Amino acid sequence: MSATQAAEAPPAPPAPTPVRGKASRRHLVPYWLLLPGILWLLVFFVAPMVYQASTSVQTGSLETGYRVTWHFATYADALGAYYPQFLKSVLYSGTATLLCLLVGYPLAYTIAFRAGRWRNLVLILVIAPFFTSFLIRTLAWKTILADGGPVVGALSALHVLDVTSWLGVTDGQRVLATPLAVICGLTYNFLPFMILPLYTSLERIDGRLHEAAGDLYARPFTAFRKVTFPLSMPGVVAGTLLTFIPATGDYINAELLGSTDEKMVGNVIQSQFLRVLDYPTAAALSFILMAAILAMVTVYIRKSGTEDLV
Repeated sequence: MSATQAAEAPPAPPAPTPVRGKASRRHLVPYWLLLPGILWLLVFFVAPMVYQASTSVQTGSLETGYRVTWHFATYADALGAYYPQFLKSVLYSGTATLLCLLVGYPLAYTIAFRAGRWRNLVLILVIAPFFTSFLIRTLAWKTILADGGPVVGALSALHVLDVTSWLGVTDGQRVLATPLAVICGLTYNFLPFMILPLYTSLERIDGRLHEAAGDLYARPFTAFRKVTFPLSMPGVVAGTLLTFIPATGDYINAELLGSTDEKMVGNVIQSQFLRVLDYPTAAALSFILMAAILAMVTVYIRKSGTEDLV
């Protein structure tokens, strides 16, 4: 190559700038986005859990102070003293969850497949109770189930209260301060938690599957049993969990609609914390309740065949 050709040759391109720093920063973006949520959980969930765990193994009194002595017998003592309240909590919340499913599934099915242009209006009516205080909604049931009210009068005229009294869920012709009143309050207050997941699951089902079932000469009930209900199982599981878990720990409904015989474990925990001031027992009851719910929920999810929700 001559000197003239060498002078006319284009200059060599500059060496590429390393992009390792930019790529590494981009790789850290998801972790930076997760940081606020992690900090929130650490401050408002993990730290209180650790504090309550240490409280549950303390001994002492409010006058002398509490100190950690690893007194695990508090758990056995608390469970032995208050196991009836645990059983009532599971019974009341389980019954309310079943009633929510029986009432909420037809309504969610109607909204998903039959509501048409009224769908949004019905959904607004479902979530409208959330705009009112939980306490006020529960107090309203004291008026609805009052002894001289029209509801109790109608149930008495239809002899429904005779049957419920024989079953032990009402007291003669009285509904307030009975297990039935507590279950009614739980069912009403947590019904939207059942309807919304069911609607979401049903709304995703392709309508052509129902047409295909009809083309294969399936009766409507058979199509529902073989197609609709199995496909809506994620909504059923999510709705039952969202209803059962908070209902088990609820104490407002039992406090306002029940009597001293209808107290749930949430009422015991609230009383131990705020009235008796026995903090170790209250903390132990809280952990026992949490462990029991976790065990029941795990078994339920695995038995329902929706392990992907775990």
